Amino acid sequence: MGSEGGDGPAGATARATARPTRSEMQARLDSLLREHRVTVAVVFPAVGAILLVASAEGHLPPPLTFEPFLLLLGTLVMRSPLLIGLAPLIDRRAAVGVTALAGYAYAIEFAGLRTGWPYGEFHYAIDLGPTVAGVPVGLPVFFLPLVGNAYLLCSLLLGGRARAARIRLPAVIGTVIAMDLVLDPGAVALGFWTYPGGGAVYGVPLSNFAGWVLSATVTVLVLDAVLDRAALLERLDTCEFALDDLVSFVLLWGAVNVYFGNWGAAAVAGLFALGLVRADRFDVPVGQ
Repeated sequence: MGSEGGDGPAGATARATARPTRSEMQARLDSLLREHRVTVAVVFPAVGAILLVASAEGHLPPPLTFEPFLLLLGTLVMRSPLLIGLAPLIDRRAAVGVTALAGYAYAIEFAGLRTGWPYGEFHYAIDLGPTVAGVPVGLPVFFLPLVGNAYLLCSLLLGGRARAARIRLPAVIGTVIAMDLVLDPGAVALGFWTYPGGGAVYGVPLSNFAGWVLSATVTVLVLDAVLDRAALLERLDTCEFALDDLVSFVLLWGAVNVYFGNWGAAAVAGLFALGLVRADRFDVPVGQ
C-alpha cells in the first residue's frame, strides 16, 4: 500500500528515474558552471588566444591550424555562462524572438557576402565550420551573444535608468558597436575574414560599424520586446556568472589585439574590463 502512495521502494525508484524538471536541470547547470568558472572564463580564453595566435603565425601543424571544430567548441564553452544564465528567461515568446534573430543573422550575412551591404565588402579567409549558402552554421553563436552581453552589462551599469527605453536602447546599441571595435580588428589580424578594400580601423572599414548600428538596433529591439525585464533583473541578482562570457571576450580579444599591436582596440577591451569591475562581475574566484 505504501508503494501505491509513492512512499515505498517503488515510489522512490520512480522518483529517482523520473526525468528532471526544467528547474531541477537549471539548478544542476548553474551548479556545474559555478564549479568550473575559472576553467570556462579564464582558462579557455587564455588557451584560445594562444592557439589562435599560433595558428595565425604558422606555428601549428595544418590539422590544428584554425581547426573549425575546436573553434566552435571553444566558442560554445565560453558562451555557456550567457546561455545558461539566460535560459530561465526563454519562454515560448522569447524562443520565437531568438529564432527570428538567428534567421536575421543568416540573412544579413548572406546579403553582406554577396552585395557588400551593410558591412562593406568582405569574405571569410578561414574555415569556420559547416556553411549554408556560404554562411557559417555557427553564426548565431558568434553574433547574438555580442548583443546579449551588451544588454546584460548595460542593465547592470545603468541601474534604475535602464527602465527608460530612451536611455537603455541607445546605451546597448553603443555598447555593441564598442564590442565590435574589439572583435573585428582582432579577427582581421588573425585572418578570420578580410576586407579587400582595407579600412581605417586596423583594416576594418567604417561601413562595418555602420552596418552594426543596423544589426544591433534590430537585435536590441527584438530582445527588448521578448524578454521579461523584471525577470531578467531578478536573474542577474542571483546569477553571478551571467556575464562570464564577456570576461572571456575581454581576455581573449584583448590579448589578441595586444599581440598584434591594435592598441586602440585593446584599450576598448580594457574599458569593458572596467565596466565588469564596476558591475561587480569581473570576480571569477581564482582559488577555484
